[in-house]
Amino acid sequence: MEVHVRNLHEGATEKQTKQYFKPILARLNIHVFHCQKPRNKGFANITIPDRALAQKFLALHGQIKPGREGFMLVKQKLFQHGKPVNCTQSNNAADDFILKSLERERKDKQLAGRRGLLASSATKRQPLQRSFSGHLSAIGSLDYEGNHLVVVDYYRIRGACQMKFLRRSVLIEFTTRPSDPIRQVEISYNSIESLLVGTSAHPYVTFALAEAPRCFEKAAPVDDAVSQLFNRLALHPQKDNRNPPKRRRTTAIDATHQAIVGSCLCYSFQVEPGHIKIITSLQRLPGYPSVVPWRVGYAVKLPFTQQMTQLNTALSAERYQEFSFTVKFQLQRLAQNGYLPPYKVLQLMQAMKGTFADADQSILATALRRFSNQIPYAGPGVDASDLSPATLLELLMGAHDHLLRENDYSVDLTRRYEHLADIHKITVTPAGVYLYGPEPEVKNRVLRQYSAFTSHFLQVTFSDEDGEPIRYDRRSSLETIYAERFKKVLSGNLSICGRPYEFLGFSHSSLRAQTCWFMAPFIWNGEVRFARAVIKDLGDFSAIRSPAKCAARIGQAFSQAFSSVNIPGECFRVLPDVERLDTNGIRRVFSDGVGTCSKSILEKIWAAYAQSRAWKPTLCQIRYAGAKGMISLDSRLQGDVLCLRPSMIKFEATSTQIEICGAGFKPLPFYLNRQLIKILEDLGVPEHAFLDLQDEAVEQLRITVSNPINAGYYLQRELVGKSARIPWLIRKLFYIGMTFSEDQFLRDTHELAVLVRLRELKYRSRIYVERGITVYGIMDETEYLREGEIYCSVHDEKGGMVLTGRVIITRCPALHPGDVQYVSATDVPPDSPLRSVHNCVVFSSKGYRDLPSQLSGGDLDGDLYNIIFDDSLMPTMMSKPADYPIMPAIDIGREVTRSDMTDFFVQFMENDQLGRLSTLHQTLADQKPKGVFDPDCILLAEMCSTAVDFSKTGIPVDLKKMPKSSNVRPDFQAPGPRVLIENAIKIEDIDAEDDDEDEEDPEETAPATRYYESPKVLGKLYRAIDEQDFFTAIQRQSQASRSYQQSSLAIRLWDYVKHKTALIQYQHYLDFARDVKDAYEDNMCSTMREYSLHPVHFASEVEVFAGALIGKNGAQSKRQREISTSMKEKHDREVAYTVQCILQGEEQDSSKQEALERSLACLDVAVHERRTFKRFGKLVSFTWVAAAVCLKEIEKLPGS
Repeated sequence: MEVHVRNLHEGATEKQTKQYFKPILARLNIHVFHCQKPRNKGFANITIPDRALAQKFLALHGQIKPGREGFMLVKQKLFQHGKPVNCTQSNNAADDFILKSLERERKDKQLAGRRGLLASSATKRQPLQRSFSGHLSAIGSLDYEGNHLVVVDYYRIRGACQMKFLRRSVLIEFTTRPSDPIRQVEISYNSIESLLVGTSAHPYVTFALAEAPRCFEKAAPVDDAVSQLFNRLALHPQKDNRNPPKRRRTTAIDATHQAIVGSCLCYSFQVEPGHIKIITSLQRLPGYPSVVPWRVGYAVKLPFTQQMTQLNTALSAERYQEFSFTVKFQLQRLAQNGYLPPYKVLQLMQAMKGTFADADQSILATALRRFSNQIPYAGPGVDASDLSPATLLELLMGAHDHLLRENDYSVDLTRRYEHLADIHKITVTPAGVYLYGPEPEVKNRVLRQYSAFTSHFLQVTFSDEDGEPIRYDRRSSLETIYAERFKKVLSGNLSICGRPYEFLGFSHSSLRAQTCWFMAPFIWNGEVRFARAVIKDLGDFSAIRSPAKCAARIGQAFSQAFSSVNIPGECFRVLPDVERLDTNGIRRVFSDGVGTCSKSILEKIWAAYAQSRAWKPTLCQIRYAGAKGMISLDSRLQGDVLCLRPSMIKFEATSTQIEICGAGFKPLPFYLNRQLIKILEDLGVPEHAFLDLQDEAVEQLRITVSNPINAGYYLQRELVGKSARIPWLIRKLFYIGMTFSEDQFLRDTHELAVLVRLRELKYRSRIYVERGITVYGIMDETEYLREGEIYCSVHDEKGGMVLTGRVIITRCPALHPGDVQYVSATDVPPDSPLRSVHNCVVFSSKGYRDLPSQLSGGDLDGDLYNIIFDDSLMPTMMSKPADYPIMPAIDIGREVTRSDMTDFFVQFMENDQLGRLSTLHQTLADQKPKGVFDPDCILLAEMCSTAVDFSKTGIPVDLKKMPKSSNVRPDFQAPGPRVLIENAIKIEDIDAEDDDEDEEDPEETAPATRYYESPKVLGKLYRAIDEQDFFTAIQRQSQASRSYQQSSLAIRLWDYVKHKTALIQYQHYLDFARDVKDAYEDNMCSTMREYSLHPVHFASEVEVFAGALIGKNGAQSKRQREISTSMKEKHDREVAYTVQCILQGEEQDSSKQEALERSLACLDVAVHERRTFKRFGKLVSFTWVAAAVCLKEIEKLPGS
């Protein structure tokens, strides 16, 4: 039942209203209820799921008659701040989804009670004070005066401050004068490196941070009664329908703070003496930072800005010209990223000048990078001597000497792989500019052309302080960050080591990642090369009048290409596009983005493309001069012939290099996702079809634990530890009488791989469909296929087949019910040229409308299509495909300038709402009776299409059209529990109740999100997996399957190996083995730090080895998946090189003589000489890399 409440204080928030009613309802045994109070309104609605209890509440507090007389008849009158509160039964029925969410909350509390998570009424904690008055003592950095830890004071602000410890962060508010805006600094608990508190005699609280805080400004408070009075007296009172943000995000507290906010990460405050003990007690609450009792002093040094100026001057000075740019980049990184204060970096530079006068610059730069990972943070437990100039130099020299010894075994990827280049990277946040890298990146056309000047190109990413994109925040305006901070960086220069870098361009994919390219001028063919000249050489863009389209065309040159082949201009031909008018007179291009080539052209590509050694693709995704798209083999063409179409040619250019961005080597697997499952459900596919597929996938995960053979094959299928041969090693251990699960590290590697896949099933519904494939699309050049027909020939390691019969075809993202269509898969005559193409879908060139455009607006320039031939997933009905009007790109009526493109880049960052719209579509499709056919969902599908095209048209989606929604969502959108990787993998329980409402941010006025049990198939799929129970079961099963031995698995394996190789001498390779091991572990430490998702806690060795960063809540985010992929590629390359070093030795002898001896030495060192790293602990994975090589070599011995 819904209860309507009137005469509330208009300024009261929803949370304050809920807190008011909570004890009143609790007295009636009502512990689960929902409160809705519009902002700045004097009424609220309370939903009580139990109708009898609701009526009991109204019998006591309800008002039957209106007015004063009616209130006097109320049995137990309610007052808020002295005002009478009127409660009546609402004229509206209670919202069904709110009732469902309340029922889910009730069940969750029952479950938590059974698991012992809820505290009893007798043991519930008393509310703690969380708000404290004080003064800012200093903003600066931790350092030492003599042996005493001090805060170096680089900034302070007059006036009082209020420190509020919230659920996930501490919010500090500064006030100077009553009429001034309130300045806020928000420090995330995740960013706190250490929290130091003094004593009652020295009442200071000091936050040492790993990342810059977020800063805000909000208007000074206005007397609420006065503002309401003026609003009532106004002839046209302002209606607050849109709830504009209450505060605005800023870059810093003020201009002085701006100069240091990105690098000075220590904030110290003085509080009242009695508050020290209370602040210390807060650490017992879940999620709060640990407190270290420590007295810090204060010191004044040369202002930070002057220190940075001195350092930047030195980095540009001729005095240090013997240091290369890569070395200077690392030195600037030390100061700018906050590893060391600038004056200490300058001292280090001066000491390096003599010590490393003749050093190899690439080795020195790598040594500096490793050195940065070894620098201790100033703070408790660190001696002043650990950060003295002499100690820092000694640490750097140690890193350098280490590299010299292991230089032969270090991975120089850019020398081994022609398609890679080392690229320096910059991250721009609201607070600072941070330096990273260099990292190997796949080359693009620009990097390939200027391969000798790659250090003059920077990859620049715009993000929030935690590395995530800045997201929409209903509480705060972000205009200052986008329009001022980010636009200023894009319009000006980034000064790095004296080089002025300016904006160059971005690719389509990098735009969505909020990343672009900058470049610094260099001498090219005797003249200075600036960004505008580089762009001019790419082609003629003068006729393009749309900033978005011009940026996209220039961006073709920034697409990553794995190889390039020179194709002379005389081989190039233009084919006409296949066009036809549909029934509405709209021109349809059936050949949009696709051309052909002869076999001899493909053979040239095969020879240059490393991956083509195993598979010979018959179609490739290319960039050629000003053209982009797909080319496929046409066996009728003789000689060297490359045929492109006008739809592929985007601008005029003279380059004759054909660049390969991708190819159809073999069909990719097909996975269902939530969007597609919902569409198929609404098209009549029975829910058991999805549940059966998921059950099968879960069972496949479960049986991987049943024995080591299954575990090995599972890791092999998931490509976990492939370079280290871990899947083979697990099976081999079983064959020699040992079980991999007896070792914690190998067991964690397997469990992490299983957990990642399980979470993708539960939180993304990413379900593998065996009878489904994902392939590129091309057009039928022979005109054999009729309308509604496709040809699909599949070749992989299992053999070949041609699909026939009725199949489903779709493309991601699918949101409109018409994005899924039936087609007829057919074979072609034996002599057809189509017989020569495989691992693609060939679309008909006949009919009124091309089929790709009917599938989420697809084309043939490289889009991937999903084909499903599983009978259980066949819909019982079809929907007409969407046909959205083609939006012409914005035309500014003149030639596009650099400023126009940077404006668009900022506009895209600010207005990219695709994720938000897709989530709302998913929510409404679950709630509306018609599902994806509901008009609101149809509208959202169109808005998503506009959002997808935003990057090409420059037209953002109009959010005013967005359908209204509540804060109630289906349960499958709820976040999951955290996963901890410490001594073993553990899934945290979710605390179902936290009564302490004061933990919430007082700035938060929007209602909290509620979740209900979805009755649709996505809800059933979600609830069918209990990851806590599943993971507990597989850990219990793994524990039961292993035998308990006194010695570790590594020791017993070493005993086995010694017995098998008793007569083989290997001791002369022990120094070699130590160097290989050190190189491997140094690379591991570097990867653990660089790919960490957390500013304080690094990625674990297990995550790096398994190639998966575990998601914080549920499945991995898109960013986490991308970082995991990059991390896995890097680690796999390093492991492959390590294995090669063991097999081939110092001389890289291809004959592999004495490979067994080297592997024995490596295994001996790995088992008996384990290093412990200060920040990373003891690393163990090299043991199993060496073990796999060693056991493989033992197999080659006679009689083995």
